[in-house]
Amino acid sequence: MTSGQPIRMKTITDYHRMLGIPNTEHPLISVINLESFQRPTTDAPVSLIFDFYLIALKKNFHLRMKYGQQAHDFDEGVLFCMAPGQVLTVELNSNAPHRPSGWMILVHPDFLWNTSLAKTIKHYEYFGYSVYEALYLSDREEAMITGIAQSMEQEYHTNIDKFSKPVIIAQLELVLTYTDRFYQRQFITRQISNHKILDRLETILTDYFNSDELLQKGLPTVHYVAETLNVSPSYLSGLLKNLTGQTTQQHIHTKLIDKAKELLSTTDLSVSEIAYALGFEHIQSFSKLFKAKASCSPLEFRQSFN
Repeated sequence: MTSGQPIRMKTITDYHRMLGIPNTEHPLISVINLESFQRPTTDAPVSLIFDFYLIALKKNFHLRMKYGQQAHDFDEGVLFCMAPGQVLTVELNSNAPHRPSGWMILVHPDFLWNTSLAKTIKHYEYFGYSVYEALYLSDREEAMITGIAQSMEQEYHTNIDKFSKPVIIAQLELVLTYTDRFYQRQFITRQISNHKILDRLETILTDYFNSDELLQKGLPTVHYVAETLNVSPSYLSGLLKNLTGQTTQQHIHTKLIDKAKELLSTTDLSVSEIAYALGFEHIQSFSKLFKAKASCSPLEFRQSFN
């Protein structure tokens, strides 16, 4: 493996071959014991793109990975999920003192055809921000979800019949449901870390609205804010929704209206000049948003001070 352009893993068999482990018994699904990994021969960073879903619980993994940037909740197992098309970058450690342990579930989208999970799997938000946010499990949670993964492995190792796929799909749905529960729990248990993100968000938006960037670049986008905070857009909106009841876009609009009220009440700028200063090309768009947020027009707001 070499650094540089991302290496695309089109099939689960390709990934098995790259890891130096025996071929999977089923071409569209696999449960891998991480202890079977070959020790890396290089410490160079490696970027991978998978054309399949990946759910992994890793322990003793002496790697630096581009996900899980936040503080830990639990010291034990770390679960992360990736959807097809995402990039995972790792910095290997060929001198690691211990072999990694844990497991990895690989599921190709073709395996989900003609099942309800083919559509519902896209609704699990953690596949959207998994590269940024790892899930930390307690011992009990780790044992629970590991048991399901082992049952999946046993199922496709037995003789395949007409019940095999429905059973594996049901087991996979259970893994995803528990993971969803644990992520929602993590939003709650990480209140200190999460509120730090909220504080940083307020600082970022305040600085942006008080700088020349607003006039030069227009309103800050959700992607810009999330990238500055080093989290993904969907994770940030999910976090803010849980903490404040508002999405990232709603927070941006709230900050915008606060700035507009400040300018309307403390300057002689016209409504059109304020709209332009806040990054709007058309005064109608500004007035419509202001009225939706403040329940009055910009002019009515200004007149209320007279």
